[in-house]
Amino acid sequence: MSIFKKIKSTFSVLKSVDIAAIAKLSEKIDLGEVMKTVGELDDRQMAGLMRMLKTKARKGQHNLPPIDGDFYDLSLKLTPHQREIQLKVRQFMEKEIKPIANDFWNRAEFPHHIIPKMAKLNVCGLAYQGYGCPGESFLMEGILAMELARIDVSISTFFGVHSGLAMGSIYLCGSEEQKQEWLPKMQKMEVIGAFGLTEPNVGSAVAGGMETTCRKENNEWIINGQKKWIGNATFSDVTIIWAREEKTNAVKGFLVRKGNPGYKAEKMADKMALRTVQNALITLTNCKVPEEDRLQKCDHFSDTAQVLKMTRAAVAWQAVGCARGAYENALKYTKKREQFGRPIARFQLIQNHLVEMVANLTAMQTMCFRLSEMQDADIMTDEHASLAKVFCSMRTRDVVSRAREVMGGNGILLEYNVARFVADAEAIYSYEGTKEINSLIVGRAITGYSAFVS
Repeated sequence: MSIFKKIKSTFSVLKSVDIAAIAKLSEKIDLGEVMKTVGELDDRQMAGLMRMLKTKARKGQHNLPPIDGDFYDLSLKLTPHQREIQLKVRQFMEKEIKPIANDFWNRAEFPHHIIPKMAKLNVCGLAYQGYGCPGESFLMEGILAMELARIDVSISTFFGVHSGLAMGSIYLCGSEEQKQEWLPKMQKMEVIGAFGLTEPNVGSAVAGGMETTCRKENNEWIINGQKKWIGNATFSDVTIIWAREEKTNAVKGFLVRKGNPGYKAEKMADKMALRTVQNALITLTNCKVPEEDRLQKCDHFSDTAQVLKMTRAAVAWQAVGCARGAYENALKYTKKREQFGRPIARFQLIQNHLVEMVANLTAMQTMCFRLSEMQDADIMTDEHASLAKVFCSMRTRDVVSRAREVMGGNGILLEYNVARFVADAEAIYSYEGTKEINSLIVGRAITGYSAFVS
């Protein structure tokens, strides 16, 4: 090559190169050494390098569809005010919870420092009227459960126990005086609640086989028994305890305050799911509770069941959130992860898994959306809530399994933000009524025959 051709070629190269970018790059690497190494590559190696560089350039997600589990755009059905609440909660979870979720889950510890921050969202008791509660729809309560679980099912469970089960028990079964005393403080999260129903020997059969007993002596109730799997109970300020009256077998509810003599809560260790949630084994030994701390509007298990019905819809939404979190993290991974010089999202088998996931997720979302609409219209029945719980918990299992599968071995590592959802899905599948029990509730409704065994 002549000197003139070399000069011309050099000028041509310089015109196509960003000098400022080269200067910035030279601060990070030895450009001379890079040029020397590249110059020593044969044609095959050079072709491979260029293919890799072009693939990297293509891989950026700025030209790809956004990662969004709301495939049917159900968020468009929300009002601007409702959408504002949703995005406010999403931003909080992304900023405050996502960076710490894996660490606290792995250590099986609860991040108590997030409670005051969470309180500022003003979403506790979201659907309740009065007592400082926002008075929003049950639809928004469901969407809230989804948004919390989308980042961390454990935090969603903590919140659901406090805002749903504990506050809900007081809201539905408490006297006006009890509501005035507890609900405003619980709404501000100045006081944290727990809900004690499940027992060591009795889970789904607690309606007819509750072993925890109570009896009245003068103006006090004496409670004896155990409760198991009680979320928040290791640090709760008040725990709702359900017990069977010895003489009448009627189920009563009690507000057991922190530090009450005869009340002992022991943390349950070595869980494989919801590790951040502080579940406790509660032992009540001649635990004395004054009459004024008995839930005044609870005289039968059907009153307890109203609380469970109200919150079961939120659990179905929680399953949606768990599935959505797993799907969105898996989709993000497939766009970045490369095999054979291409993002794995381009592979047919991977796309098949992703489509199955988004199909399940979309079906779950639309079912829950309609369920919450029915709840707001006061036409939701036990069987409606149970069907959503059954379907969504099963589909969530499938979604998280596929999410882990498309990630290969990395799917079992916490750092890739799917393994936690895989484990937590197992808890959702079982609590608030197992798949089998909820199936029997639906089965009774559609056939007219009860298959429950007494």
